Amino acid sequence: MGSLFDRDSGAEILRRVESLSSTSVARWGKMDGGQMLRHCCRPLQVALGELTLKRAMIGYLFGGIAKRYLVNGNAPFRPNMPTASDFLVVDAQDFDEQQRALLGLVRRLGEGGEEALTRDPHPLFGRMRPDEWDRLLWKHIDHHLRQFGA
Repeated sequence: MGSLFDRDSGAEILRRVESLSSTSVARWGKMDGGQMLRHCCRPLQVALGELTLKRAMIGYLFGGIAKRYLVNGNAPFRPNMPTASDFLVVDAQDFDEQQRALLGLVRRLGEGGEEALTRDPHPLFGRMRPDEWDRLLWKHIDHHLRQFGA
């Protein structure tokens, strides 16, 4: 598994994002490329402390179990996993704009390292260590890049 904090692994994610085009087609799911890129930006914004989302009751009840399986497990995310409503993107997005935004966020996180991460809890998983944020974000971006064949 990669790391956004690792120079080589982070560069590989950037290369994969750059390989996408507005004509890239999803292998599963309902989002087009622009929506997927915007969707990938939101968790990075949460991790960087730029977007604060309220922790829902389901997070208090099941966040620890979900974190153990999704974040700390070694398996990649499966196709067609449910998406939290705060991260749904259903409106049209400018592909090029969202691609630039995602590349910028990945670079900022990589350059900022662990110090760039928020100390606020994740809206579902609660308190997160830097390695958990890194693993979650990498797995999430990798999941959607695989979705679009990158």
